[in-house]
Amino acid sequence: MRKIHLYRLIVLCFFCLSAKAQRPGAVIDVRHYGFNIKLSDESDTIKGKADVSVWFLKNVQSFQLNLVKRNDSGRGMLVSAVLENGKPVGFKQDGDDVTIFTLATKNQQRTFSVIYQGIPADGLIISTNKFGHRTFFGDNWPNRTHNWLPCVDDPADKALVDFTVTAPDHYQVIANGLKLDEKELPGKMKQTHWAETARLPTKVMVIGVADFAIDHPADVNGIPVYTYVFPENSAVGFKSYAVATEILPFYSSRIGPYAYKKLANVQSKTIFGGMENASAIFYYENSVSDRGIEALMAHEIAHQWFGDAVSEKDFHHLWLSEGFATYLTNYYLENKYGVDTLKKRLAADRVKIFRLERTHLRPVVDTAETDYMKLLNANSYEKGNWVLHMLRRQLGDDVFWKGIRTYFAKYNGGNANTADFRQVMEQVSGKNLGVFFKEWLNTAGHPDLAVSWKYNAANHTVNIQVDQKQSNLYVFPLEVSVDGQLHTINMADRTAIVNISAGPNPPVIKVDPDVNLLASFVVTEAK
Repeated sequence: MRKIHLYRLIVLCFFCLSAKAQRPGAVIDVRHYGFNIKLSDESDTIKGKADVSVWFLKNVQSFQLNLVKRNDSGRGMLVSAVLENGKPVGFKQDGDDVTIFTLATKNQQRTFSVIYQGIPADGLIISTNKFGHRTFFGDNWPNRTHNWLPCVDDPADKALVDFTVTAPDHYQVIANGLKLDEKELPGKMKQTHWAETARLPTKVMVIGVADFAIDHPADVNGIPVYTYVFPENSAVGFKSYAVATEILPFYSSRIGPYAYKKLANVQSKTIFGGMENASAIFYYENSVSDRGIEALMAHEIAHQWFGDAVSEKDFHHLWLSEGFATYLTNYYLENKYGVDTLKKRLAADRVKIFRLERTHLRPVVDTAETDYMKLLNANSYEKGNWVLHMLRRQLGDDVFWKGIRTYFAKYNGGNANTADFRQVMEQVSGKNLGVFFKEWLNTAGHPDLAVSWKYNAANHTVNIQVDQKQSNLYVFPLEVSVDGQLHTINMADRTAIVNISAGPNPPVIKVDPDVNLLASFVVTEAK
C-alpha cells in the first residue's frame, strides 16, 4: 500500500507541471495513461480500458486521441464507449482517430475512459516465439502505438503510464516502471500492475507477456537489473545479458543519473534488433547468442538517456536519439577496449555513410521525409554519431562531456530538437557552432578531398595541397601526419597549401590518421 500511495502523490504533483513540448497546434497535453489490457490464449482479441488524464491547452468543444479503427479484414480497435466519471461522453471513431465531444476550458484537467477491443493490426505483436510458445510484445516505434492503445501517438506528448494486464496465469508480464501488484484471479488468470513515474513518449510504452525465465544479476546504484529470456535460452541469456551491469554504471557516471526505477533486458519478438522501451528494453529472439550483444545492449541502454528520458520533439531530429546511442556505444567500447576500437568502428561507420549517399543524398535533419521508417538509415545513426565525434574533437573531452551532461540535465523528462542541443553546447563551450551544425546536420554530403604532397629534398620540407572537390565548401580541421608528427590544416576555402618541415628522407604521409574527420580522401604524391 505504501508504494501505491506514494505513486498517487507523484501523479498528483505531476498534474501541477506545465507542458514542456507538444505537437504544434495541440489542444491537449496527456498527463497520465492508465491502460487496462485483457489478453487470452483463445483469441488474438484484446479487451482494453484506457483512462486518459488530459490537461486542456485551449478552450475546446472536442479533442482527439489516436486509435486505429477496425478495418475490413477485422483488424483494428472498435470503441464501444467513452466515459467521464462513469457517465457516457459523445464520441466518433473514424480512421486513425477517436473524436471525443466535450466542452472544456483552458488549464482544466480531466480524465476520460475509453472502452474498446479488437485484434491489433500492428503495435502489439501477438505470435509465437522460436520455440513455438505464444507471446505478446509491444513494438511501437515510431508511431505504431495507436494500433492498440488510445493515445496521442507523438513523441512530443510525454506522460506517466500504468499498465494493468490480465492474462492467463502461466505468463509473466514485464512493462515500464515498477511492479506494484500481482494477484491471482479466478479461471486461472492473473492480473499484474506496473507503473512508471517518469514521463515517457508513447513510442517506448510497452508490455511483454510470455513464459519467461527471470534473473536478477545485480543492483547498480540502487537500480535493480533484470533479465527476462525464454526458459529454453536461460543459460546463455542470463550470461550474455549480464553485461548490462557494466554498461549501466558507465553511462550513469558519464551522463547523469539513470531516469528509471529498474532496467529489464528482455528477449522478445520485435521487428528491430533492439527496441529501447523505457526500463524494459526488448531484443530480438536470437540476441542471446549474438556475438555483438555487448554493443547492441550498449546502444539500447544509451537510449534510456537519449531517446527516452530526453526525447526528440519530432522524428526529423531522430539523430538526437540514434546518433547519440551509436556514439555512446562507440565511447563505451573505446573506454573498455581502447581507442583503436573506436577508430575501427568510426572507419566502418564512414563507409556506411558514403554508401548511403550514393542513392540517398539527404541531410541528417531531413525535414522533407514523411515516412519515419526511412529515417532509420546511416544518416540518423552513423552520421549523427560522426557529428558528435567531430564535435568532441573540436571542443575537447572536458567541454564536450560537460555539454552532454548539461543537455541531459536540462531536458531530462522532456523534449529537445537540434537547435536546443546546439544552444546548450554553445553555452558550455562559449563558441558559436552555427557553421558546424549547418554543415554537418543541415547539408547533404561530406568533404571530398584531393590531397597532394611533394617532398623538397633541398630544404627538407614537404608541400601539401588540399582541394575540396565537392560543391558545398566546409570549414574543418584536417589532421595530417608527417613521419608520425601530427599537423593540423585548417580548411576554410576551396584550397589550402602548407609547407611542413620533414626529415632527410622522403616522409611517410598519412591523412586523418586518428579517424577524426568525416571525409573522403584521394592522396597522391606530386611529381
